[in-house]
Amino acid sequence: MTAKNGKRKIRYAVVGLGWFAQQAALPAFAHAENSQLVALVSDDPTKREELSKKYGIKRTYSYDEYEDCLTSGEVDAVYIALPNHLHRDYTVRAANQAIHVLCEKPMAVTEQECEDMIKAANDNGVKLMIAYRLHLEPANLQAIEIIRSGQIGEPRIFNSVFTQQVEQGNIRLQHVKGGGTLYDIGIYCINAARYLFQDEPIEIFAIAANKGEQRFSEVEEMASVILRFPHERVATFTCSFGAASVSTYQIVGTKGDLRVDPAYSWQGELKHYLTINGETQEQTFADHDQLAAEFVYFSDCILQDKDPEPSGIEGLNDVRIIRALYNSIQSGKPVRVQSIQRPQHVTSAQTIERPPLEEKPDLIHAAEPSTKS
Repeated sequence: MTAKNGKRKIRYAVVGLGWFAQQAALPAFAHAENSQLVALVSDDPTKREELSKKYGIKRTYSYDEYEDCLTSGEVDAVYIALPNHLHRDYTVRAANQAIHVLCEKPMAVTEQECEDMIKAANDNGVKLMIAYRLHLEPANLQAIEIIRSGQIGEPRIFNSVFTQQVEQGNIRLQHVKGGGTLYDIGIYCINAARYLFQDEPIEIFAIAANKGEQRFSEVEEMASVILRFPHERVATFTCSFGAASVSTYQIVGTKGDLRVDPAYSWQGELKHYLTINGETQEQTFADHDQLAAEFVYFSDCILQDKDPEPSGIEGLNDVRIIRALYNSIQSGKPVRVQSIQRPQHVTSAQTIERPPLEEKPDLIHAAEPSTKS
């Protein structure tokens, strides 16, 4: 398939048609000029039928037919939006058929699964990108530049709260499918601390809390975390599936601080509050289509033969930290962490803006994870 300007488009299959795929990913192709949605993979025949009609998709597959999708000759890349425990298998199978992979975060459930995914991509010469949408998002990239510029002095403290109410029965509350606060939303706080400090934590400590509600019978209700970074810098955060909706972080330096609130949202405005010498400046970053930006970026990496910045190593480092945090929760002790140095750091040069989604799609056999609170 080629675009109107004669340039080739990367053809995608979306694998997994849950809430986020339907709400954010499928509509995003309208704003991703170098990307085309050509196939859907789901075990739900109603989803396949109704969504293929809505988006004009000719090819749909069940999970049992995934291999047929990969070998059809119609697909260049897959976007994997499956439950966390399936990421490894579906990534490795795609890579083995020379299909590029954009996989949602967390990359997988264990370090070994992440390493298997990286090896499969390397062995087959395909691109593997982990879907860290905020690595392309202007408010978060501008936060990195503010810190690098020295405006707040030496960054010393990162603190974040990311909380929401999650309905009983939601997949995020199922341990066997890789659920839990740290995997689902804590990963944003970990990743933000890493990209703002431009470094890797060396020691971590965590506690979990759970007041005994039935919906938290398999995973923690909330977790509080301390990350020690080199040069005696500290990051702390709390994430919860049982509290009102909050999405904010603050980084405090020797001369000032920057608060981003909301910070991690996938739609809507994001805001900066930059305080230096007691004077606070506010900046609003307009809503835009973050998923379209991801598809544009990944397709460009394939077309230009560039390595994606949110690489398998980026995903592996976060999963390694999450596993260490659960070890700390179980042992009640701090845990040392050995991260892999990233081949490249995120910079504002990666900023991609696309128009926001105009309407909220009707969901087919899917529900939002959060309740209003």
